[in-house]
Amino acid sequence: MCPYGGYYSLMRQSKDPRRLRLKMVQLAREHGVKPAARLLRCSPQTVRQWRDRYDGTLASLADQSRRPHRSPGKLSEEAERRILAAKKRLPTFGAARLKLVFGLPYSDKAIRRVFREHGLTRKWRRKNHQTKRCLREIKRHWRVWWQIVMDTKHLHDLPEYWMQAQVHHLPRYQYTARDVTTGALFLGFTEELSLAYSELFAERILAHLRYQGVDTSAITVQTDNGSEFIGSWHAKHDSAFTQTVESFEATHRTIPPRAHRFQADVETVHSLMEIEFYFERFRSRRDFLAKAATYQLFFNCVRPNTGKENQCPIQLLPDGDLHSRFNLLHLPPVYLEELLRERH
Repeated sequence: MCPYGGYYSLMRQSKDPRRLRLKMVQLAREHGVKPAARLLRCSPQTVRQWRDRYDGTLASLADQSRRPHRSPGKLSEEAERRILAAKKRLPTFGAARLKLVFGLPYSDKAIRRVFREHGLTRKWRRKNHQTKRCLREIKRHWRVWWQIVMDTKHLHDLPEYWMQAQVHHLPRYQYTARDVTTGALFLGFTEELSLAYSELFAERILAHLRYQGVDTSAITVQTDNGSEFIGSWHAKHDSAFTQTVESFEATHRTIPPRAHRFQADVETVHSLMEIEFYFERFRSRRDFLAKAATYQLFFNCVRPNTGKENQCPIQLLPDGDLHSRFNLLHLPPVYLEELLRERH
């Protein structure tokens, strides 16, 4: 009788199962299949299987793949080429995002498998997770242009972009404004942060909205407490930025100190742009601005927003035909220094 609980127990403990199977084959040839099966405490079918498979080499006694010969659900070569083409166009997008943007009729799991097989999986960025209150349902019922969130982004902490910025003299800072209800995005770029540029950025956006027929008196512009928005912290009068906002009969509101989650809508855009826009290669300042304008247009008119039921901002505007809604969202990014020089 086989010690240690029989053949299957020995297989689990064995470091080289081929040796045990070789012993089984030798016993079967010497004593017969059934005596060998009784001795090893396994089925005669198992003994016959390895006896017939043995061709004189240990390799013939190794485990063989159980993969089926046919996989009816496996993606075709054409389907894989389609997935790879989409990934090549937007290399920083994940499976779910590519499926949504390109309308791929395959599961997220299948798309990720294609990425993995072709070495296209990306390393995940470590994030400091904080549980937040989900305000999506509340914001969904707000009026359009009820609140516009503005903030700035430092671009010197993006290694791939910063090397290009040094060569082509690209901007160091990004001004961002976003409507909370629709998610509409407006951009501006500068070499430095200042109250003058913030004032100019806000004036440009509010003047555009008023020209397109929006009632700016109902708008609240929310910012943090940076000096580019409030000026000196001990100033006795409102900053030039606040005065500019109020000149359009809008309201300027600042968030409580260190309450960065109040700026979640604009911070989300900053995070998205790091992986969707700043991976690009820029040939010059003009090329950078053209690609920024294309991205803003894509964000406002094409890109589905998973936080807003897979709709883009132009779909969430309630009034007007497609042409008027497009004009409302079409305000291309500018270099604020150049805009300031034109004003003078």
